[in-house]
Amino acid sequence: MRRTRMFLTYLVAGALCLGGVAAIVVFAATSRQDAAAEPPELQPDLVQRIPTDVGVRRREGRFQLGFESAVENHGSGPLIVTGSRSASEPDMTADQAIERADGSRVYEPSVGRFRYTRSPSHEHWHYLGFDRYELRRASDHVLARPDRKTGFCLGDRYDPGRQLPGKAEDPVLEGDCRKNEPQSRDVLQGITVGYGDDYAAYLEGQSIDITGLPSGLYELVHRANGDRRVRESTYSNNASSVLLRIDWRRGPARLPYLEQLRSCPRRERCTG
Repeated sequence: MRRTRMFLTYLVAGALCLGGVAAIVVFAATSRQDAAAEPPELQPDLVQRIPTDVGVRRREGRFQLGFESAVENHGSGPLIVTGSRSASEPDMTADQAIERADGSRVYEPSVGRFRYTRSPSHEHWHYLGFDRYELRRASDHVLARPDRKTGFCLGDRYDPGRQLPGKAEDPVLEGDCRKNEPQSRDVLQGITVGYGDDYAAYLEGQSIDITGLPSGLYELVHRANGDRRVRESTYSNNASSVLLRIDWRRGPARLPYLEQLRSCPRRERCTG
């Protein structure tokens, strides 16, 4: 009798386990079907252009390596970053809005911060850390000097002339990033398909201080979305670089000799 009860207990437990497995299998299949039923996302693809207009100048006893930077969107959808904050918060939290093929949107929360920047040339909300600049030793790729860029007012600032599906005939995001509105509680920035955002050399952070830097070969690397917090279709083209020779002994009066040896689009290493 005791053995019969034990057998029945094991039989019931086994049936419950099998039922649980079946339920899990059904749930997993349903989840896959739901995921497959969702319309595809139209994600941006941020392409970092190589540094251009590279030069050296002296200001107030310091030497600055200046350069122009540019990032384009070659994806199937726009880069849209929205910011919001409460009245007590100094910065805005940045969220990414990703469009879907059916016109709906999905959101990626907390992809960065917006901060209101006061400067002689402009005052508006900057998206922090979107693009970074690094000067690295060519021999071992070790960081020699960092940048001091605070942030970016993203928009459709130029048309590279590239024809891509989904590209609008005219720029769409041309806002001024809430210029002269430090009290603003929200902001919208981004780059639509087929357009780019660029910044001229020496424009507030578009340079690296090279005062006292040893002569030698260096890689100037520009990197967009380096922390990969913004969702993209690919991250393989987020960095581009140029190989430079800097020689203080051969330069003109009070400036180093600067020579650009090689350009490396879509590559962070520019040696070999």
